Amino acid sequence: MDFGLVLQTDPPASAVVGLMRRAERNGFRYGWTFDSAVLWQEPFVIYSRILEHTTKLTVGPMVTNPGTRTLEVTASTFATLNEMYGNRTVCGIGRGDSAMRVAGRSPNTLARLGEAIDVIRDLAEGRETAVEGRPLRIPWVRGGKLPVWMAAYGPKALALAGQKADGFILQLADLYLTEYMVKAVRTAAADAGRDPASVTVCVAAPAYVSDDLAHAREQCRWFGGMVGNHVADLVSRYGEHSDLVPEALTAYIKGRHGYDYSHHGRAGNPSTDFVPDEIVDRFCLLGPAEAHIEKLQALRDLGVDQFALYNMHDAKETTIDAYGAEIIPALNR
Repeated sequence: MDFGLVLQTDPPASAVVGLMRRAERNGFRYGWTFDSAVLWQEPFVIYSRILEHTTKLTVGPMVTNPGTRTLEVTASTFATLNEMYGNRTVCGIGRGDSAMRVAGRSPNTLARLGEAIDVIRDLAEGRETAVEGRPLRIPWVRGGKLPVWMAAYGPKALALAGQKADGFILQLADLYLTEYMVKAVRTAAADAGRDPASVTVCVAAPAYVSDDLAHAREQCRWFGGMVGNHVADLVSRYGEHSDLVPEALTAYIKGRHGYDYSHHGRAGNPSTDFVPDEIVDRFCLLGPAEAHIEKLQALRDLGVDQFALYNMHDAKETTIDAYGAEIIPALNR
């Protein structure tokens, strides 16, 4: 199993670079960041520094979207980093939540997202493709490689990930929902004539290594609110009791009352008081190292290839070190 570290690009950028270097030393192979230009610093600038100060780490956004940058700009940015540092990037992409809504726009349609997956990959790897009906190619790309991984929850998005994406990003670590959604993605891949095993599965969730479970929950409760934004979209589209969306995903947002993006992805977020302990426990990895190992082994058995650790709490360094000392070695023995 691979491991990734997920950070927000809060200033100073040097602290983000330092944590990514620490993660690489501890056996993490991927470095991810949020991508929301108003809420945090521009991640692609910081990726260049991370790549310069690491040797093997693969970096990318979790997740970008096809609305805040044009597709050719996104592709060229990845291709430039790859030319400079040797194909060490991955494009995580989704419809866009905070990046679009904070700027007063709606998330992108799935049709636009599907187009973006093909166009960004083709351009970043040097192939000609159609952009708004016109042929386009980046002529200086030589030997570029860019995997595109798609974030998804709903049935249509899961199908699109299986049909087009190189990887599937699931932003929660609930075992039942992971099994359900991985099966949906792989079924869609098979139906599209693809090898289902060729779609990399990445589960992303907060992790907090501690015997103080109550404190760990409070540090990670924000995650249920972030996931709740996407769940609320699904409920508005499919209804509260739909056969297309598991109630195990939707039931907990009944007490949700709006969301303040100024606290997005942060411990102590006041918009997440509706999130019960049960959801925090199901969606996150909490407790002593042994509890993390047990859950990660179960996720691996469900077909998960990478666990990406959201590290937005008061124990960033100690969590990275605990994973490096105990958890990553146990999963890779």
